[in-house]
Amino acid sequence: MAKRPLNIALIGYSFMGKAHSNAWRQVARFFDTPYEPVLKVICGRTEERVKAMRDKYGWQEYSTDYREVIARPDIDLVDVTTANNAHAEIAIAAARAGKAVLCEKPLATSLADAKAMLQAAEEAGITHAICHNYRFAPAVSLAKQLIEEGKIGKIYHFRGVYLQDWILDPNFPVVWRLDKSVAGSGSHGDLAAHLIDTARWLVGEIAEVNGMLDTFIKQRPKLAEFDDRLGGKASSEMAEVTVDDSSIFMARFANGAVGTFEASRFCAGRKNHQRWEINGSKGSIVFNLERMNELEVYYHDDPPETRGFRLVQTTDSCHPFTGDYWPVAHIIGYEHTFINLVKKLMDAMAAGQPASPNWVDGVKNQAVLEAVEKSWATRSWVPVEV
Repeated sequence: MAKRPLNIALIGYSFMGKAHSNAWRQVARFFDTPYEPVLKVICGRTEERVKAMRDKYGWQEYSTDYREVIARPDIDLVDVTTANNAHAEIAIAAARAGKAVLCEKPLATSLADAKAMLQAAEEAGITHAICHNYRFAPAVSLAKQLIEEGKIGKIYHFRGVYLQDWILDPNFPVVWRLDKSVAGSGSHGDLAAHLIDTARWLVGEIAEVNGMLDTFIKQRPKLAEFDDRLGGKASSEMAEVTVDDSSIFMARFANGAVGTFEASRFCAGRKNHQRWEINGSKGSIVFNLERMNELEVYYHDDPPETRGFRLVQTTDSCHPFTGDYWPVAHIIGYEHTFINLVKKLMDAMAAGQPASPNWVDGVKNQAVLEAVEKSWATRSWVPVEV
């Protein structure tokens, strides 16, 4: 029996556009999906580039006008992978047109815009989702399962870092991620947002924060030409860096747990080092994205003579998502987290259930981001208020 097609429109075609295109193209090749995704149209502002990406990524059509794309009656879902400052405008328009919407993180550049997006989605009654893809690494989903089963008991600590070094060179140009008017924030919204979402999902809601944000290099060359791998060519002119290079904050969770969060793009040797540890009354869990098929688990009630961290290879069919890929111990990678996410999104749509994570999560994550910024401005503890 033929599956109902799900016609996708992708708005944005750079780094995340590549990741999302691959996910929509591959998902039905691995999973039994309720729909057959159709890569209908890809949209971007620069005709030459978006036309090239249509061919490279396997889309049927291209457009340079997102409003025209959203208005099309043959589009079922709009996938927003643009720079952060365009999320709200595009997503709200898509919601009001009755389309399901998947939006990249952070949801917006401000809490006010994030709330406006959620309000528009709820008024329209559409399916809305946010792309926190790391939830869908099998090891992270396994951690969620173990915590819900009470395996590590009452949680006391969350300790997370997300460290990169890709802007360490002071001659690296001011790409859009270094421009507050476009990105909203720097490492804070780009990297810490992932840690915040993970912590909220695994530990619980964050009640208050105390943090600091720093910019180490305040001027850089202007951008002459961008590429789709976070970089670009520098010009001879200089420009101000208007976002943070480093974000560090403490947090107190509503359930009494405490947490520390650190995100930086100035950690020499760290390419994409996301590592977090959760300590509970009965055990601990550790995840490292650069070893994403592994989960370290410690149970305090193991016999003393064999007590210690065990390394779990989350590649067996008993682990989340992995049974639909390869034989045991044949690892999956970064791109599969996006495939797993869109699979779960389609399942939710077919069942008439809310997607997870969705824009409620996006708003709550944005509230934490904004509270940290207020904390640094006032040099004080700040409650997280949605």
